[in-house]
Amino acid sequence: MASTADVNIGSYIRFNGDICQIMEWQHRTPGNLRAFYQGKMRNLRNGKLNEHRWRSGEGMEVLRVEIHELQYLYREGDNLVCMDQSTYEQKYIPAELFGDAMKYMREEMVVQIGFESDTPIFARPPKTVELTVAEAEHAVKGDTSNKVMKVAKLDNGSEIMVPIFVDAGTVIRIDTETGEYLDRVKK
Repeated sequence: MASTADVNIGSYIRFNGDICQIMEWQHRTPGNLRAFYQGKMRNLRNGKLNEHRWRSGEGMEVLRVEIHELQYLYREGDNLVCMDQSTYEQKYIPAELFGDAMKYMREEMVVQIGFESDTPIFARPPKTVELTVAEAEHAVKGDTSNKVMKVAKLDNGSEIMVPIFVDAGTVIRIDTETGEYLDRVKK
């Protein structure tokens, strides 16, 4: 078991049964009181931020997490089949690790998967993806006084709000974290 001195920003720890990543880590020595470490961490299961204080030298369970870039091949039930591009080994990753970003995923995308002793614990899709608009309503002439948005259906079946000038067949860039339209892709 490691102590508080072994933890840095970016370290992964097990805290209250959940796996968390340290976002902020400070050593504090307030006046006549004992020194302590104050940390802000992100829970990888639900994404919530949490703060906690540890006594200096207190034992903590620090995890060894390896991050691999894998290519998403196809979906099989509740899992995604991903391949390591250097060894061609296929691994099954639970689709729930991707959360809402799953609706913007396409086959052959390269994703980042964090493993703790061969168990996938978190997954990150690419920051942005490029998808083609399959269906979109036509713009009404003269309706450009403010930021007007409309619903567009993408080629993978999901729907997104896009500006009124985007038509069917347009390739757009989407932020996978927020699910928002970023811009048109010029080819």
